[in-house]
Amino acid sequence: MERLLEHAERLGLGPWAGELAALIARKQRYIAGVDAKARRYLDTFASLPEGAPASVELASDRVRIGDPGDLDPASRETLRAALGDYRPWRKGPFALFGIELDAEWDSSLKWNRLREHIAPLAGRRVLDIGSSNGYYLFRMAAADPALALGIEPYLTNWFQFRLLQHYARVPQVYGLPVRFEELPDMAGYFDTVFSMGVLYHRRAPLETLAAMRRMLRRGGELVLETLVIPGEGELALCPAERYAKMNNVYFLPSVPCLEIWLRRAGFTAIRCVDVSRTTGAEQRKTEWVNTETLEDFLDPRDPEMTIEGYPAPRRALLIARNPG
Repeated sequence: MERLLEHAERLGLGPWAGELAALIARKQRYIAGVDAKARRYLDTFASLPEGAPASVELASDRVRIGDPGDLDPASRETLRAALGDYRPWRKGPFALFGIELDAEWDSSLKWNRLREHIAPLAGRRVLDIGSSNGYYLFRMAAADPALALGIEPYLTNWFQFRLLQHYARVPQVYGLPVRFEELPDMAGYFDTVFSMGVLYHRRAPLETLAAMRRMLRRGGELVLETLVIPGEGELALCPAERYAKMNNVYFLPSVPCLEIWLRRAGFTAIRCVDVSRTTGAEQRKTEWVNTETLEDFLDPRDPEMTIEGYPAPRRALLIARNPG
């Protein structure tokens, strides 16, 4: 976190440096003194073996940090135990000094669906809202952005990112354990904002989209991925209690409804570039996941429906522009 403050002026963050410093100080106090899980994660982090990767490969589907020979066998076992303590690993895949991390989600599939449709990231300031363990940040970094900043409030995910970046040391990648609403009002700062797997967790999706647009410069791009329902009607599903066993899903629009939300939030040049059903090839249980996964969320008698009787998960990718 401190590294972002050290580079604030170079990154053009000077106007918000004071607010960012106060925010980071609050998070550091919370992590160090309040949250029991975080304290355990800090102990695990302190036990990590020293090691420098001979190479880092960010452009491949499996993000590779180091080779097996970069650590001795005892150090690799210590690292494997630390990775296990940070379960569940939701996004991936990674290979860390030869330890293959097959996460719950094969996130390379989503990245490959969107990468040809977005504006080139070279030299851009990029914000990833809900960045999880940073898989997409590392993939973005392969395109040489000026800044790839991820925000992720769930500490398990953020500590995973911290561990990976501890070894990868990708210079333009940064992460903060904060919610979107906690960021300073950095109006017009970012060239690209990614929001993937976040919008359906928001009680007020139009307000959220408008806040994302405010973060973008004139002509900046939003890359939005979210759960949708099938159909051509301008409708949205509001689950009564849970959707796919999640109790924090509020609105699942159809694609036409989502396009209306984007227009009403002020976006233009809206394009839906992909709609895909979530399958067991993309979301599944692995040794790095100690929780339920997709197969547990679907009706065992009808995989087209969730266990609650709603349409099974499908995700849409849309790209939109801030006209300024």
